[in-house]
Amino acid sequence: MIFSPFMLLCGTGLFAIFSSTISKSPVLPLFAKHLGADPSGVGLVASVSAFTGVVASIPAGILSDRFGRKRMLLFSLMVFSTAPFLYLWVESLWQLALVRFYHGLATAIFVPVAMALVSDVYEESRGEKLGWFSTSTLMGRFVAPVVGGGIIGALLYNPAMSYKVVYLVCGGAALVALVLSLKVSEPRQNNRAQESWAETFKAFKGVIVHKGILITSGVEAAILFAYGTFETFLPLYCLSVGLSPYEIGIFLSSQVLTLALSKPMMGRFSDRHGRPPQIFVGALLGAVCIGSFHLFTTFVPILILSIFFGLSLSVVTSATSAYIGDLSQQQSRGSAMGVLGSVMDIGHTTGPIVAGVAASYFGYAWAFVVAGMVLIVLGIIFWIIIQGLRAS
Repeated sequence: MIFSPFMLLCGTGLFAIFSSTISKSPVLPLFAKHLGADPSGVGLVASVSAFTGVVASIPAGILSDRFGRKRMLLFSLMVFSTAPFLYLWVESLWQLALVRFYHGLATAIFVPVAMALVSDVYEESRGEKLGWFSTSTLMGRFVAPVVGGGIIGALLYNPAMSYKVVYLVCGGAALVALVLSLKVSEPRQNNRAQESWAETFKAFKGVIVHKGILITSGVEAAILFAYGTFETFLPLYCLSVGLSPYEIGIFLSSQVLTLALSKPMMGRFSDRHGRPPQIFVGALLGAVCIGSFHLFTTFVPILILSIFFGLSLSVVTSATSAYIGDLSQQQSRGSAMGVLGSVMDIGHTTGPIVAGVAASYFGYAWAFVVAGMVLIVLGIIFWIIIQGLRAS
């Protein structure tokens, strides 16, 4: 059976993100603790790859504009394919942090460059195709913790060996992604190696002063700020009101499944009916959902809110990346997606920190309320700025 280039790219995304996720969930905190880390050390190691995403996404996008998407994809997959085997030699926490930084480069490069490539090739169905690509990566993200947890559970008698097996599986998945990526193609005009660096940075400057691109990235950061709050504090809140870990797992899984299943449909909807209204409505829905969790203490209403919060994530994120593709030119689209990746990582990282401060001083309810307020404020600012740009 011959697969289309788009299916190969989706397959590459599935195995690459599976590899990335299994390297950290649930093995990373367990491995760090095995190396002697205290809770603060575990948190530090866990944050390293997120920091890499913040600092590396924009340069990766710029380089893809200059030298072509496929070259940068192959480079990221070389990192994906080599990093897992470095974990086998780690014997101290600082070594683990260095490997996590190196491994974080792979995702920081791969995601914005792949989104730019999809946006380049599929102009008419950009939202739907980005939705399918995102769903493929979410499948990898969903399956990886199950596989990693299963390996660790099966080798519980020998934890050190279980970690090695997990990272070998991680490396094997990355090698599959690398092989699949060799058949991925890109438009010929995408390779702009003949441009001068001055022209490349001029295109990048056009991106970072574009109000539409910046505020759209800001809304995505806000919804991920809320998501970071959700995944960090919903389990703690649910335990505090007497719900079981099994029920908490259902809440988290239902949100991910809703997001994965609805993203292509929401992307197609944005292709046909316009992206800004969808982004604005999705932000309002997400703000209401995240801000309402503290009002309920039983299984069914929290499950319903989790599903609708997953839907709000789908509504927003299926349109934001496509809208940035609409607003940017092909010669600067990698830079635009890099800005999106960097800003969204900032939102995802700061959500639990800010919400944690609110929860520490005022209780879990305020963690959710603060996340909802951030999202609704950014949603309103987005709508005002976009309407102003349309009017000008």
